Amino acid sequence: MTTLDALPLRDRPGTRLSGSCDLDTRQDLKAALGAVVRIPGPVVHLDLSAVTFLDPTAVAALVGASAALRGEGRRLLLHDPPYSLRKVVEMFPDECAALEVAA
Repeated sequence: MTTLDALPLRDRPGTRLSGSCDLDTRQDLKAALGAVVRIPGPVVHLDLSAVTFLDPTAVAALVGASAALRGEGRRLLLHDPPYSLRKVVEMFPDECAALEVAA
């Protein structure tokens, strides 16, 4: 069974996810993103450098969280996304347009 952990970032408002975002961790991701959208500030950071995999449902959850923040005039900024996320964004650019990746 895979795991997903979420820890607050120390240097900026946001969260660091580690593990895999798939069927086994779907509820953990939902809880983590629920907490992320409640973090105050104009920009919320989501560090994905320790995420090994995101399935399409996880990518859709990220799009939903990003859209929720955007609806409040805020931004969700993704850092170091794994290959699986970049591939889904490449395949579905319109559906993933709400995602913003840090340069």
